[in-house]
Amino acid sequence: MDIAALEEIKRLKHRYLRCVDLKLWDEIGDALTADATAEYGTAVRGGPVLRTGRDAIVGFLRESLPPSIITAHSAQQPEIHLDGDTATGIWAFTDTVIATEHDSTMVRGAAFYEDRYERGADGRWRIRHTGFTRTYEYVVRLGDLPGFQLTADRWTRG
Repeated sequence: MDIAALEEIKRLKHRYLRCVDLKLWDEIGDALTADATAEYGTAVRGGPVLRTGRDAIVGFLRESLPPSIITAHSAQQPEIHLDGDTATGIWAFTDTVIATEHDSTMVRGAAFYEDRYERGADGRWRIRHTGFTRTYEYVVRLGDLPGFQLTADRWTRG
């Protein structure tokens, strides 16, 4: 078993999620193959959204996650299967999304990511496909949470 490849893929997935949460749109593109596909789907967004190509995926993320949308993603328990220069992975993940404008809502949920990876000619692993299937999701209006006060966020508060 290629332990180094497994670790590179784990680091790749974590880098992808870090870039999403920190809105590092210029950096996240390098985590994806040029022809990558992504399927993001939640009940809040009305079902699956499919994007094809690195630029389309990054554009969708940039548009969907402005500074008024705060996210925190955590992926764990990877099941990675290597096959030469390709691999598949299943990850348990949880996320929190806080919309600070409009109705000020929080979405919490869990899902399983199903990814495909490819090692490029440069020897680096990249995501060829990413998508998830929700196990649960709920939405709470922040005004309904007694005592809730957002005291910091990277973009608008100290």
